[in-house]
Amino acid sequence: MAESGAVTIYGPLTMLTEEERLFQAVAREFARKEILPHVVEMDREGVFNPALLEKFFAQGFMGIEAPEAYGGSGGTFFLAILAIEEFSRVDASAGVVLDVQNTLVNSALRKWGTEAQKQKFLPRLVRDTVGAYALSEANAGSDAFALATRAREAGEHFLLNGRKLWITNAQEAGLYIVFANANPAAGYRGITAFLIERHMPGFTVGKKEDKLGIRASSTCELILEDCRVPKENVLGEVGKGYKLAMETLNEGRIGIAAQMVGVACGALEHAVHYAQERQQFGKPIAEFQAIRFQLARLATEVEAARLMAYNAARLKDAGQPLLTSAAMAKYFCSQVAERVASECLEIYGGYGFTRDYPAEKYLRDSKIGKIYEGTSFMQLQTIAKIVLGR
Repeated sequence: MAESGAVTIYGPLTMLTEEERLFQAVAREFARKEILPHVVEMDREGVFNPALLEKFFAQGFMGIEAPEAYGGSGGTFFLAILAIEEFSRVDASAGVVLDVQNTLVNSALRKWGTEAQKQKFLPRLVRDTVGAYALSEANAGSDAFALATRAREAGEHFLLNGRKLWITNAQEAGLYIVFANANPAAGYRGITAFLIERHMPGFTVGKKEDKLGIRASSTCELILEDCRVPKENVLGEVGKGYKLAMETLNEGRIGIAAQMVGVACGALEHAVHYAQERQQFGKPIAEFQAIRFQLARLATEVEAARLMAYNAARLKDAGQPLLTSAAMAKYFCSQVAERVASECLEIYGGYGFTRDYPAEKYLRDSKIGKIYEGTSFMQLQTIAKIVLGR
């Protein structure tokens, strides 16, 4: 931002500071050098390479916003968004690992944790411990507060019983933010967040889902059977879990928007390269107006999506309200990602339908953007309420 007489001049959303440019370059180089060689195998096997996770920690990508006092980088939310985008250009699974760690788990602990909780858990989340965020259940997806998981007081502990579904990073995680209702009679005002460590008695990581896309990212069931959680592990206050969840998910949705921008950008980059190499009728197919215009239109959509994601991230760093911008960004970016990935596959023709080329994976990975951290319909519901003044 610069001053010009009485007029304040703001820089373009995509104009990065020197720190942001350097960080983006580091993230892009890391993704291409370290993540790319493992993408095909991780997707085929449905397992995230543990050695790659170690490198995420070693390079500081798992604690971008965490304060330096706890071993983190002390960076901005926008830097986390840049990293998620760059990782997702290469592999959406890598992008969501980063997203959950930074925009959900670390963020919730930084904002809602006691000093003792921060001292205990943040250094581990920065150094070597993957985090997971457990809200969803079999009958509590879009209706996230219809939780059946219960928390019952037992002296200096709570006993948790229930099952969580669709939990990202669950297989690798060592720390879980788990939501349960400690006072069902109070409805959503009884919902409480708990910090659960993997080794706690009564806690089990269950079935790992075999998914269409983001296959290397683990998605598992969590089983709680009289899981004994110390009261000191309540995150925030008892009964304030609904507020914690909503505030955190708003940030997480911007992370998903960035992931989808990365997916769309990666698919488009591959399609552009292929269109310049593929020969038909004696010349590259990129020379045909139909393909040229298709690529131009897709590039425009990707840029529009990036602007929405960046704007929401800038609003967050500026401390401005972001409910509407987060919902709009997630909705629009996920729509764009699926459309771009689908049309880029078609540019490959029959080759795009095979696993020998990257197009089909980008399409498979794009679909999840409309589903997790609030479906597209739920984002539209949020946006509609605001538009209608309700």
